[in-house]
Amino acid sequence: MIGIMADSHDNLHAIRRAVRLFNEKGCSLVIHAGDFVAPFSVRELGNLSCPVKGVFGNCDGEKRGLEKALRPIGEIKDAPLIFRHDGLNLLVMHLNSSLEPYLSSGKYDVLIFAHTHWPEIRKEKKTIVINPGETGGWLSGNSTVAVLDEKTIHAEIITLGA
Repeated sequence: MIGIMADSHDNLHAIRRAVRLFNEKGCSLVIHAGDFVAPFSVRELGNLSCPVKGVFGNCDGEKRGLEKALRPIGEIKDAPLIFRHDGLNLLVMHLNSSLEPYLSSGKYDVLIFAHTHWPEIRKEKKTIVINPGETGGWLSGNSTVAVLDEKTIHAEIITLGA
């Protein structure tokens, strides 16, 4: 299972709920698609039982601080982040403005993006496209994440409870 989150925007309570959920689900990896915002919020991800891979979002101004905070538990890079995990080709980005070239390439099993704060899962040819929504919940009032079963390539959006 892969946990997917984005747009956490320093909401420590929501980040803690996401960490608890991902640990309960036995995630082997958590992907953060940007907008952590401040390095202090990354410390909560240190409670995960798996590594974290992330990309910078448009609100992540303190890049060096975020890199340093994530180093013990994973990595953060400028988008796009392209890697293989459990036999899947994944691409992670924050902004959704440049999805089409990646989708039409047919190279990726999973394409993850964020920025809109609205959760979405759809299939485009062979690629599953996932936006986990906003973990922080500041814009919509709903804190959401996604989980992806890498064996069945089935994803679902989960609303985080209190």
